[in-house]
Amino acid sequence: MLDDVGWLSAVVCGTSETGPHAGIYCPVSPVYLEDASLFVCILISSLLLLFPAALLDLSGVHQVTGTWMGSTTVPCTYVPSEGFTQQTLSWSVERDSTISTILRRDHSGDHIMLSKFRGRVSVPKNSPGDASLLIENLEMPDSGHYTCKVTWRSTNNTLITREVTTTVKVVKVAATKPIIRAGELGLTVPAGASTSLTCEARGSPPISYRWFRGAPAGDAVLLSSGAELAWRSLRPSDGGTYFCEAQNRAGGGAVRRSDAVRLTVTGLPTTTAALWTNMGTMGGHHSSTGWGEHSGMERTVTEPLYEVSFHSTADVALLHTEVEVPVKCLHEEMRSNTEKTTMKDRKNPEYENLVTAMEPQYETEGI
Repeated sequence: MLDDVGWLSAVVCGTSETGPHAGIYCPVSPVYLEDASLFVCILISSLLLLFPAALLDLSGVHQVTGTWMGSTTVPCTYVPSEGFTQQTLSWSVERDSTISTILRRDHSGDHIMLSKFRGRVSVPKNSPGDASLLIENLEMPDSGHYTCKVTWRSTNNTLITREVTTTVKVVKVAATKPIIRAGELGLTVPAGASTSLTCEARGSPPISYRWFRGAPAGDAVLLSSGAELAWRSLRPSDGGTYFCEAQNRAGGGAVRRSDAVRLTVTGLPTTTAALWTNMGTMGGHHSSTGWGEHSGMERTVTEPLYEVSFHSTADVALLHTEVEVPVKCLHEEMRSNTEKTTMKDRKNPEYENLVTAMEPQYETEGI
């Protein structure tokens, strides 16, 4: 069973679970004189039990590219092996031929050895087999060769150490063309609802944003600065075309502009309808069937307006959907002789102004 170079040839073995020779057997048939030798039977499963350290190895990547002022993860993982416990973990960086330890983990916890990395690096906890290094707020000097080193202790107090090195390259990335994300209701939203538009771009932070209303190629009005454009209560006049711009220092001040989106506001706020209903029955002396003429719908009066007498005027606030308009409140003037003077009986400038203001709003049949 020896080959030409003196190695033991592989023999397919079987098992026997019964009989006086229960166990593992390797049939050799026929038997030749030259087969006389020392046979060694090693099970694969036994090999793993006797040499589990062969399975302990670290996995990583050759290079990682991180964005300046962003974050990146330098991978370092392994498959936990029964009978071996992680004792220590360390991360070091080599830059300009100088090696410095960044982080060390032992039974007492994590220790950040370099002050410039404090508050910026971390390794997952309670995650066996994951020793990856997270670096936040990347700086240009963070570029270098990072080495992950893990030491395990076996049940017989044997120490095994493995390490893997990854090159980290920090680059400055200009802001990309931004995209606009609509709120949960999308780009067609009912009046009175709240919504928002969010401008998103990738690149080295910080990224600044600006919002505009209008066509990108035409006249546009600057609305605000910031990634989000929000409305608490939409009005029909809020409908229109919007776009945003993004820029960062890494891009040398270059401005990237998004595609335009159109926001559509449907319906009218319920407060508007209620307001016009109240106006239609002001004073309780007439009823209405629709909007005023200025809205494109006819308004008819089913009952004649009553004559109104007054003594003086007082300012009151008429609530409209958007503005407050001062009007005159009419009061009845009582003469000392209990005689009432009506609007028909005297031409008062305030009366004439009131009539003039009401004529565009209603069609009257006579007073």
